[in-house]
Amino acid sequence: MSAISQNVSREASSLMPADDTILSMVVSGRRRDGDALVVTLRPVDDRPLPPWEPGAHIDVLITPEITRQYSLCGHPADSATWQIAVKHQPPPRGRGGSDHVHANWEVGTRVEVREPRNNFPVRDADDYLFIAGGIGITALKPMIDSVEAAGKKWSLAYCGRSLSTMALRDELAEYGDRVRFFPSDEQSRVDLGELLDTPVEGRLVYFCGPESLLEAVQERSAAWPPGTLQFERFTPQTHTLDEDAVSFEIELAESGLSLTVPPHKTILEVLEENGVTLLSSCRAGVCGTCETTVLEGIPDHRDSVLTDEERASNETMMVCVSRCIGRRLVLDI
Repeated sequence: MSAISQNVSREASSLMPADDTILSMVVSGRRRDGDALVVTLRPVDDRPLPPWEPGAHIDVLITPEITRQYSLCGHPADSATWQIAVKHQPPPRGRGGSDHVHANWEVGTRVEVREPRNNFPVRDADDYLFIAGGIGITALKPMIDSVEAAGKKWSLAYCGRSLSTMALRDELAEYGDRVRFFPSDEQSRVDLGELLDTPVEGRLVYFCGPESLLEAVQERSAAWPPGTLQFERFTPQTHTLDEDAVSFEIELAESGLSLTVPPHKTILEVLEENGVTLLSSCRAGVCGTCETTVLEGIPDHRDSVLTDEERASNETMMVCVSRCIGRRLVLDI
């Protein structure tokens, strides 16, 4: 994330240990929208759903082997249903999750999900610039609806391969000229220099999309004050175990158990091998589910969730990808 802050003020709820509550849902609606399948889910017992705020995602247990995270893209005030949009990425480019959803989810299909988590909350500002790339629009759409309802100034630049592939386009078009579409097949390219070269006082920039867009936005935003850029990755940063990686020790404060993490394994894998159950989901440092409090030691942060400030504090870490600077960590487990 270089010097750019990701989410400077994550909500307190996102810092709490993940809730392993599994909700039984059923597909109550499905429609094609661009290259995504927009799915409406309702609880099988019709009880009111837990509340959520824009930026939240849910873990979807697609199969016993496949769990994926999808942004909630409906309306937070709707306590009867949740809505997600799943872009179809068949193998080998995809990892099988979206392929299964598109091929098998029909109205009436039973689905299990975990309660919402929010690593990407909307902070208060006078003005907002939203930049979306492809399916990244799903995280931003509820944010746009919320700041519009609050009477705030905002605009959206939405990039995609073509108008026909851009999900939620018709709903966004209702906002008129505050939304600009940039379909690449029409040689329409967003001018990031126009949007970002000059910082705007009181403005927050929210962006979500493929890694190439995130890197380009960060590069053009070097002059913006720290904390004004807010983004979320939906694919993990690429991390490989270093050839010169060394073993280190972890101590579990609650039990006093000490374990060795070898160079070729993650903390999470070592915990699981030793019968320590810790809730996890993506196993790639993206979802924040395995966030763990650090009592002693300095983590080698390799996640895509924590902000620069949170990393510097070393108060928590994502044990599915992050390691240790030094020889020992004491974890609040």
